[in-house]
Amino acid sequence: MPTSPDLLRRRWIRASLSLLLLPAATLAAPAISTEGFTFAGETVVAGQTLALNGVGLRAVLWLKGYAAGLYLSSRARTPAQVLATPGAKRLQMRMLLDVDTKEFIKAFHTGIARNTPLAGQPALAERMARFDDLLRAIGTVKKLDVIDLDWLPDKGLQLALNGQLHGEPIPGDDLYAALLLIFIGDKPVDTNLKAGLLGKRQS
Repeated sequence: MPTSPDLLRRRWIRASLSLLLLPAATLAAPAISTEGFTFAGETVVAGQTLALNGVGLRAVLWLKGYAAGLYLSSRARTPAQVLATPGAKRLQMRMLLDVDTKEFIKAFHTGIARNTPLAGQPALAERMARFDDLLRAIGTVKKLDVIDLDWLPDKGLQLALNGQLHGEPIPGDDLYAALLLIFIGDKPVDTNLKAGLLGKRQS
C-alpha cells in the first residue's frame, strides 16, 4: 500500500529531529589529511569514542616539525571549551622530522611558563619532572612516529609512542590543562597550529 505524502513528511521530520538531539560526539567527524598523514575522524581513548576536533601544523618558515590532531568528546572552538570538555582527551602528534626529546622537554617547560599563571606553576613541578623523565628515556623521535598524549579520567596524562605506552599515567587535570595550553593557550607554540586544533581556518 503506497505511503501517503503526509506520512512520509512526518517520518522525515522525526528523523531530522532525532539527529539534532544526538550528542555532538556521536556525530562522526570527517577524517582530515595533511602532509601525507590522515587523522581518523574518530578514536577510542579509555573506552570512550572521541571525535576529531581539528588538525594543525607546527612549522617555522619552511621547516615543518609535526602535524597534530585534537580529539574530544564534543566539539570545542575556544581554549576554555576544550578544557571544560568532560571525559577523555587525546592530542596526537605525527612527526615530520627526527627530533631529540631534549627539544620537547625544553618546549614543554617554555610553553607552560608562558601559558600557566605563575602561582600555579610550583604545584606542577614534580609531575613535570616525571614527564621529563619519560621523554628523556625515549631519546629521539623519528620522522613518521606517532605520539599520543592522552587524558585518562581518574588516572592522568598517558604518553604513548607508536601505540606503545611509556610509564604510568601522571595524575592531575591541572597538568593536562597546562600541557594543552602550550598548543591552544594565549601564547601558543604556533598560532596556526592553535587555529587548526580549534577547527578554525589557518592563515
